[in-house]
Amino acid sequence: MTVIKPRIAFADARRAQVPTASSERTWARRYRQHLMLTDTAIVLASTIGAMFLRFGFDDTTTPVAGFPTDYLTLSLFIALTWLGMLSLFHTRDPRVIGVGLGEYKRVVNATALTFGLLAILFLIAKIDIARGYFVVALPAGMVCVLTSRWLWRQWLTRQRLHDHYLSRALVVGGIRDVDYVVKQIDQASGAAYKVVGVSLDTGKRTGAKKEAALTGSIATTTREVPIVSDLDGVAQAASRLGADTVIVAGSALGGAEYVRRLSWKLEGTATDLVLASPLTDVAGPRIRFRPVEGLPLIQVEIPQFEGGKHLMKRAFDICSSAFGLLLISPLLLIIAALIKLDDGGPVFFSQERVGRRGETFRMYKFRSMVVDAEARRAELASLDEGNGVLFKMKNDPRITRLGAVLRKFSLDELPQLFNVLLGDMSLVGPRPPLESEVKGYANHVHRRLFIKPGLTGMWQVNGRSDLSWDESVRLDLYYVENWSLLGDLVIIWRTIRVIAHPAGAY
Repeated sequence: MTVIKPRIAFADARRAQVPTASSERTWARRYRQHLMLTDTAIVLASTIGAMFLRFGFDDTTTPVAGFPTDYLTLSLFIALTWLGMLSLFHTRDPRVIGVGLGEYKRVVNATALTFGLLAILFLIAKIDIARGYFVVALPAGMVCVLTSRWLWRQWLTRQRLHDHYLSRALVVGGIRDVDYVVKQIDQASGAAYKVVGVSLDTGKRTGAKKEAALTGSIATTTREVPIVSDLDGVAQAASRLGADTVIVAGSALGGAEYVRRLSWKLEGTATDLVLASPLTDVAGPRIRFRPVEGLPLIQVEIPQFEGGKHLMKRAFDICSSAFGLLLISPLLLIIAALIKLDDGGPVFFSQERVGRRGETFRMYKFRSMVVDAEARRAELASLDEGNGVLFKMKNDPRITRLGAVLRKFSLDELPQLFNVLLGDMSLVGPRPPLESEVKGYANHVHRRLFIKPGLTGMWQVNGRSDLSWDESVRLDLYYVENWSLLGDLVIIWRTIRVIAHPAGAY
């Protein structure tokens, strides 16, 4: 979504409409105060703590322009500079807090630039400051700030589940566009909006037909949202409902001219104007704004499936899988022994799967079913509870008692780390399909094979076996076209959380 802040006109006739109170939402201001207090405490603790850790409690001084200056004063200067950069980078901006990775990126950039500039300044000013001081203060402070932001975000998410700390939104546009945007916002746990009403484009309808189109509500999966006005009454409806944001969905009647007039009507209010992009399933990093005078162009980067970015992913896979196997080797041995003791059958189950570019490979898992599971599948075909493509049963009688535990916590997938190390799979990617699945793919679904399948992925953290086939495909294609190393780290972290609180695993 693109946010447009309505311009404030400076003509005397318009000045009277500008409210004296701050346009910043009460919840955002309160939340920013929490972040500022926490950031200040952490920055002071990390800089002053690093000083005492490095030099102890002695009266240490460092020469500044030939004059002795104590490290406490220098630490306070560093802390104030650091806090200033966190503010300068808008790390507490209401548009990034609690949503996506933008907040964390700004914190990292502000911290790195702070210490980079200070290092240059101290070098020019010939300030003899110990490197060990920087080595302690920088990583410790940045990790603690990021951790505090994450903890605050968890608190914010819990509040939003109870309709607190949400921006009240009014959605504007045609019935299909409005319906899509409303349902997406209601289904997204981190959307940060609560839709309080919709304003519909009634087209050329007049009289009774127009009134009929503006009555009733739009039903979502959990509730109904009232229809409050047509396109001409959006500003008044926003004021009446106390909306913080007006979201224009799709191309409303009148196009760019309508959006411009609406921004004029919202001038002097505390309401943001947001344009919902028609670019579905395109992640932010692929979008670039390239404005030309009078024409705000949006450039969408074409996905790349070769090059340095993929080499970095492979290097990350090798290092992580090797370290992971070394770390969990005792657990692997214990699981292998338990499987062998359970029924005396083989420890591993292997199966041909399809990887990148359609090449097949043998995928390994800990065996979680009885030895003759494949032979007994035909007799259970009528009890299939899967998504129409994959065979799944919530209470599959072929699963052993130990296998049920392994599946619940995804422990049966651990041997796939060997597939990752060998290069057949990646840590994060689409779900590895069977050859029988690939033969039935529609043309666009073959895009899942443009990158290596993953040990985990979007499907793993969004419902696993509870997903429909179409939803599973959509998530995989979204990942294929929008993946990033930072996004992979987020998925790995979410996977750990899912394993701790399993859902959809059977």
